[in-house]
Amino acid sequence: MRNMKLDILAIGAHPDDVELGCGATIAKEIAAGKKVGILDLTRGELGTRGSAEIRAKEAKKAAGILGVELRENLAFADGFFVNDKEHQLEVIKIIRKYQPDIVLCNAIDDRHLDHPKGSQLVSNACFLSGLRKIETFENDEKQEVWRPKHVYHYIQWKNIEPDFVVEVNDFIEKKVKAVNAYSSQFYDPSSKEPSSPIASKNFLDSITYRAQDLGRMIGAEYAEGFTTERFVAIDQLDDLK
Repeated sequence: MRNMKLDILAIGAHPDDVELGCGATIAKEIAAGKKVGILDLTRGELGTRGSAEIRAKEAKKAAGILGVELRENLAFADGFFVNDKEHQLEVIKIIRKYQPDIVLCNAIDDRHLDHPKGSQLVSNACFLSGLRKIETFENDEKQEVWRPKHVYHYIQWKNIEPDFVVEVNDFIEKKVKAVNAYSSQFYDPSSKEPSSPIASKNFLDSITYRAQDLGRMIGAEYAEGFTTERFVAIDQLDDLK
C-alpha cells in the first residue's frame, strides 16, 4: 500500500511542542480539508514532570483532539540528539514517506536547547531529502526523493518577531484543549509533581494571551506566528491581508 501523502507535516522536538506552537493553525488547516500529520523527534523522557510513557498517551489524546491523520515518534535521545547524518537520514525517511508540501517545525531560537537544534535538524533534512544521491529505504524499497515546498518555524518560549501570522479565531479553544491533554506537564494546582517553568498558571494563560496579542496586530481575536527561511511569493499585492 502506498503511504498517505500529507499536505502538512508538523514536527516537534518533544510531544506537546507542536500543540503549543501551532495547534490552532493545524486545526484550521484540517477544518479546511488538509491532511496533517505530526512527528515527534523525542519521547520527552527528560521532562521534569511525568514520564515518556505518560506523555505518549497524552500525545495520542492530543492528536485525536486536533484530528490529525497520523502521529509518529522517532525516539531520539531527549536533550542529547544532534544534527548529524544519522539523525538527518531518519527525518528524511519520514519526509519521503509522507511527502508533505509544508513542514512546520520548532522555533529557530528558544529557551530549550532542543528547540533550535530540532529546528535546524529538520530544516537540513528537508533540503537533503530532495537530493537523488541520498538513498533511503522503507521495507527494503527505495524511497522517492521529496523536498517540501515550504518550511516554516513556529514560535515557542521566546517572543520572536514573526514573518507572518495566521488568524485562528475559531480554533484557539481546540488548541487549548489539545495542550491540556498533557495534564502531566502543565498547570494543575493539585499536582504533587516538581514545579517547572511550563507548569505555572502564567504559562498556561500565555497560550491565550500571546495569541490575542498577535491577533491584535492584525485586527483579529487570535493568531499564531511563524518565521520563514525564504521569501514568500504572492501573485498580487491584495493577496496580503
